[in-house]
Amino acid sequence: MMRDWDDAYANAAHVPGAAALPERWAAEAADYRAALGAAFEGDLAYGDGARARFDLIHPEGAACGLLVFVHGGYWMKFDKSFWSHLAEGARARGWAVALPSYPLAPEARIAEMTVAVGAAIAAAAGRVAGPVRLAGHSAGGHLVTRMLCADSPLPRGVRDRLERVVSISGLHDLRPLMHTAMNATLGLDRAQARAESPALAEPFGRPELTLWVGGAERPEFIRQARLMALMWEGFDARIGLTVEPDQNHFTVIEGLVEPHAALTVAVAG
Repeated sequence: MMRDWDDAYANAAHVPGAAALPERWAAEAADYRAALGAAFEGDLAYGDGARARFDLIHPEGAACGLLVFVHGGYWMKFDKSFWSHLAEGARARGWAVALPSYPLAPEARIAEMTVAVGAAIAAAAGRVAGPVRLAGHSAGGHLVTRMLCADSPLPRGVRDRLERVVSISGLHDLRPLMHTAMNATLGLDRAQARAESPALAEPFGRPELTLWVGGAERPEFIRQARLMALMWEGFDARIGLTVEPDQNHFTVIEGLVEPHAALTVAVAG
């Protein structure tokens, strides 16, 4: 019997109270931005279009480097304004944190989002000296992992500064998504799904990639993390895999708020 792929990716349906989470995230993010004062720079352009904008959050004193956090939402939802508060853990550890928006489906294909995220990272890296690290959640986990692929859109100078990437609950083989109802919006065909799947690509160099996923997530997300780790171990990439106990698809990112949380240490330690 064919797997129910819609259910495999249905995070909210399996987390009680999930419908109320976006409103809570938006409120927490807005309160955090208001408290930052001059440490917050908003709506910096990295290209044309209303969504080609990123926010930049500065630490106290000189930054030790740049962390870029790319949000999730199945390439169809949300923008940078929901996630500002997730910068605090890294900011407290001395990192400047950039949070970009990017174009969404159905107006954009996933390949266009990959290019846009590369442009956002490059623009943010032009404003902050030092090493560059990337973290992304869900669809954002996919997009930051794409930055490590041999066909990465990142300029060579940014690639050379790229120190670590953490994909949190990321999707790395997009082919199963062709069997979901959401593909009516995503518009993936087999060629596009293969081209945009990091698990089917080769990395450039020997990148450091951590796959982080909650132990209480849908089994498909745990499978995707393990698949990505297995595939790139074959290229001698520096791979880490953490299945954090008891965390679901939404609680798994909450540790980024705390400077000493295990996930924050993995990203910015």
